[in-house]
Amino acid sequence: MRLLSRILLILACMAVVGFGLLVGVFFAAKWHYGSQLPSVASMRELQLQVPLRIYTRDGKLIGEYGAERRAPLRYDQIPPRVIDAFLAAEDDRFFEHPGVDWRGLARAGVVLATTGQKSQGGSTITMQLARNVFLSPERSYVRKFKEILLAMRIEDELSKQEILETYLNKIFLGQRAYGVGAAALVYFGKEPADLSWSQAALLAGLPKAPSRDNPVASPERAKERRDYVLRRLRTLNKISELDYQAAMAEPVTVKFALPSVEVDAYYVAEMVRAEMVARYGEGAYTGGYRVTATVDSVKQQAANLALRSALIDYEERHGWNGPETQLPATLLAENADAKGIGNFLDALPNAAGLIPATVVDFGADGLRVLTRGQGVLELAAEDYKWARITAKNPLKRGDVVRVRRDGERWRLAQLPAAQAAIVALDPRDGSVAALVGGYDFLLNKYNRVLQAHRQPGSGFKPFLYTAAFQFGFSPASVVLDAPVVFEDANLEGAWRPENYGGDFKGPMRLREALVQSRNLVSIRLLQAIGIDFTRDFVSRFGLPKERMPRDLSMALGSGSFTPMEMARAYAVLANGGFLVEPYFIEQIADSRGNLVFKANPKVACPSCAQLIVDTAGNLQPATTPPPSDTLAPQVVDPALIWMVDDVLREVVTRGTATKARELKRSDIRGKTGTTNDETDAWFYGFDTQQVAVSWVGFDTPQPLGRGEVGGKAALPIWMDYMRTALKGLPEEVLPRPTSLVEVKVDPRSGRLAAEDSGSALVEFMPAERLERAKVEAEQAPPERTVGEDDLF
Repeated sequence: MRLLSRILLILACMAVVGFGLLVGVFFAAKWHYGSQLPSVASMRELQLQVPLRIYTRDGKLIGEYGAERRAPLRYDQIPPRVIDAFLAAEDDRFFEHPGVDWRGLARAGVVLATTGQKSQGGSTITMQLARNVFLSPERSYVRKFKEILLAMRIEDELSKQEILETYLNKIFLGQRAYGVGAAALVYFGKEPADLSWSQAALLAGLPKAPSRDNPVASPERAKERRDYVLRRLRTLNKISELDYQAAMAEPVTVKFALPSVEVDAYYVAEMVRAEMVARYGEGAYTGGYRVTATVDSVKQQAANLALRSALIDYEERHGWNGPETQLPATLLAENADAKGIGNFLDALPNAAGLIPATVVDFGADGLRVLTRGQGVLELAAEDYKWARITAKNPLKRGDVVRVRRDGERWRLAQLPAAQAAIVALDPRDGSVAALVGGYDFLLNKYNRVLQAHRQPGSGFKPFLYTAAFQFGFSPASVVLDAPVVFEDANLEGAWRPENYGGDFKGPMRLREALVQSRNLVSIRLLQAIGIDFTRDFVSRFGLPKERMPRDLSMALGSGSFTPMEMARAYAVLANGGFLVEPYFIEQIADSRGNLVFKANPKVACPSCAQLIVDTAGNLQPATTPPPSDTLAPQVVDPALIWMVDDVLREVVTRGTATKARELKRSDIRGKTGTTNDETDAWFYGFDTQQVAVSWVGFDTPQPLGRGEVGGKAALPIWMDYMRTALKGLPEEVLPRPTSLVEVKVDPRSGRLAAEDSGSALVEFMPAERLERAKVEAEQAPPERTVGEDDLF
């Protein structure tokens, strides 16, 4: 008995010592490994890798960039049934344990001791969070110990609600979806609040093996896991018997939904993406930034349709280029696999509205084609009349073509060889309202609005004329329109410029010369005021001086500018002389909705400041105090702007852009532009509320074809866009500056005429030039014009 007592005492002492050693080892390990663990405070600032999302000004999604799909939720946004489902599946004692479920760990230890197999039953949600956020995925006892320590630390510093919120936003649930918000959208196209018991249970069953058990990869495994979670919910009495039976009977159906853009503005989205990366580096893709662009969804869609319609019309004017390709011989056999044909068509380049199709048969009664999504389509002869396809030049079975929907019909189409661009700005602050850099970004990512440096043609003339008005000319000044040969050292040999059409009209007032876009008048005008003076003055419009040639061809727009640069320059004409800075990002919010950037553009304000030209030809403030920091710089005298504006109004009413009268607005101003051999076609048009520039041409410069001038190729894009952009807006024009006076001039000489002259025309000129004009009218020869005698 005494021996037994001694043995028991020894064993007890050993147990105490052993326990003490165990506790000592535990605390030593805790101290050792605890110092290696990260701070839990960082979890409060945990950056979920939420993708960059870009929206239009009116809230339509136009772009999403990032490797992971996320839609973070606050705890109060997560519905109770989703929380119950995850707790039933992963940790039903979550709100009771201190981060470590010792009973669960004990059970896992018993399983390991008796079977030699590791069990995951001991991992709580807090431990999973510690592992997923901070620790490596390795499976070892050391990592498990660290997991326990970190879980206990997390529980000490975060509330249960904060832990669960982070877990449900962080957990990977397959198909690149992280968190229940993203998974609900990806698998069911729903917000979490709209999930049924069955759907909530299905999501809760995914954490164990999300890539394997998700309903897209394996509906059977997903159903097994869902049913397990539903049984757990019923056992825990979290779901009624009636709801349980209904949920078990509900089929596993997936509406596999990926976030898709609501408006085609890919060129704008790419501009924003590049700017975000420039600002935030690779963190732009994971920081959850929400960017609001300046573009308006309605205007953007109008720009898309306008540009694509114009290019399709251009293609139909210039005829059929032949089949795009042909099906391989293996797919032409009678027993060819229809799926193989579909896959072949799917592999062809995507193009907005132009669907790949293969010819089934072609005959006198029409054309039948097979498409991937629309099946067999029948086209009547009128649907491909433009292509001039005949029995002598037939389409063959297996030819691959394109078709497009035209109302209720389908028409033959082809990928455009030419390209186009349009950009629209608000001239009051420079915000981009719409921008399309080509037919389809997914077909060709080259953004012609920003990257295509092309000759502006006659679109440059309004700036030349503004410079001439600064120099002392007026719309009434007369310049000779007649043949001339120039010997210019900067040009190769003699230069014999011509007007479009080859005719000459003799002495012309500058108003008429600009309305009719007379080349020879512009050249003489440039020579009269000087190349250097013109380059210096025109650079005020924001056009880079170094890209203006130092020769007389500059008068015809031989410089090199992008559509965006030209739009900015025309905005100066539209807003009364202010140089605004184009911008396309309205604001940026972080993942918590806090604004980290808001645009603060300098705005044009004609009523805030007026400038005059002093005797040295420099701009000086006419009012005090000077413009505030919120005002864009006023770079041109508003009187000069108004005179050019008044002439450009007549370009629309009776000049080269009369087609624009179809818009039935009296406030539209504009100018056509065409370069040599119809290589580039432009239209530049505006009112005080919108400036839009459209361009048509080939990426590798080549002629568009005879007659493809700005008024034919580019103006329709502008008109179709403006129909939408100006809808409902009141007509507005720039007020005439008080520094301009109304005078009567002789239509032949351009000089002041007597008040009672029956043939006199009304014109405008700066008041300070009136006395000089009176003297010139009395003293100068009656028929003296720029370009006569030996002046040039």
